[in-house]
Amino acid sequence: MDLPSPETIALRIPAYTQPLPCVVHWKRSARARRVSLRIDPSQGAVIITLPPRAGRRAGMALLNEHAAWVMQRISALAPPRVFAPGAEVPVGGQPHVIRHDPAMRGSRVGDGAIVVGGHPEFLPRRVADALRAEAKRRIAPLIAKHAAMLEVTVPAIRLKDTKSRWGSCAPDGTIAFSWRLVMAPDWVLDYVVAHEVAHRRELNHSSRFWAHVARLSPNHEAAVDWLRQHGPALLRIG
Repeated sequence: MDLPSPETIALRIPAYTQPLPCVVHWKRSARARRVSLRIDPSQGAVIITLPPRAGRRAGMALLNEHAAWVMQRISALAPPRVFAPGAEVPVGGQPHVIRHDPAMRGSRVGDGAIVVGGHPEFLPRRVADALRAEAKRRIAPLIAKHAAMLEVTVPAIRLKDTKSRWGSCAPDGTIAFSWRLVMAPDWVLDYVVAHEVAHRRELNHSSRFWAHVARLSPNHEAAVDWLRQHGPALLRIG
C-alpha cells in the first residue's frame, strides 16, 4: 500500500477552535512490531512508522489520540534558522556571524565569524561544509585523548547529519558523530566523544560502561541534560 509522504493533515484539538495543520511523514518498516510516532525537530514534522500489515488508518488513530501532545511538542520547537549572511550560528556554544567574502577561497571559522567564499548561491552548502570541517578538527584530538585514557583504538571517524542520535559506535570500531555537535558547548561535545569512545571498551550501556564515561567526562550528567533541552534546536539550524 502506497502512502503519501509528506502529507499535511488538519488535526482537531478541543482546546483550539480551528484545525491545526501538521506535516506527517509516513514510513513503513519490516522490523516494526507496532505503529509508532515521533517528532522530527529538524523539519517540525511527525514521522509515523507502520509495521508491514498496518495501514494509514492505524497511523491516523495513533496521531489523533496524541494530537494535543504532538502540537505541543511542535509548537515548543525553536524557530528554524537558515544559513545566510548576517545570521548567527553557535560554534562551541558561542555565537558566530556568517559572512560572505566572494574573493575568499575556502572558509574560515573563528573570531566570532564563519567566513565563506564562492558564489552566493552556494553559501548554505559552504557554511555546512565549514562546520563539518570544524567539527572534525575539534573531535579528532578528543578522540585521541579519550582513547589513550582507555587504552583503545578508533580505526575510523565519520561525520553525519543524523536526526535521532548524536553519536554511534559500530562493532568494527568506527565512530560516527553528528556534525551539528560543533555548535554545542565544548564540554557537551567532549561528553559525546567520551561516550562513544567508552563503547570501544563496552559495546553496551552497562554499569561498567557508565563508569568509563564518568572517568572520561565528569560532567556527563549535565551534558546529557543540555542535549535533552537544547539539542533539538541544533537540528533547526541550517
